[in-house]
Amino acid sequence: VQLQASGGGLVQPGGSLRLSCAASGRIDRHNVMSWYRRAPGKPREFVANIVESDNTHYTESVKGRFTISRDNAKNMVYLQMNSLKPEDTAVYYCKGFHSGIDYWGQGTLVTVSS
Repeated sequence: VQLQASGGGLVQPGGSLRLSCAASGRIDRHNVMSWYRRAPGKPREFVANIVESDNTHYTESVKGRFTISRDNAKNMVYLQMNSLKPEDTAVYYCKGFHSGIDYWGQGTLVTVSS
């Protein structure tokens, strides 16, 4: 299983970014896909996950601003991030769960700053 995250960058507060995660190998539509993030000096935290196509969960701080989705035909998972805040600055990681094992992508840096 390989996961490749992309889409990070520098954005002003209030702006938007869409992160993408390309999954290959044994990950398919039945697997839970998640986004986590690690802000500078803080532990990694859960951001959102998606089960099948429409069962989603979010950490409280991103509800109403972030949307996780997936394209099962392309084996892609997305994180649409709107109304970004400086506290959203972090390295974002995608994670796939398959047969009891967590698989992690390499991370993509999101910086929210004016």
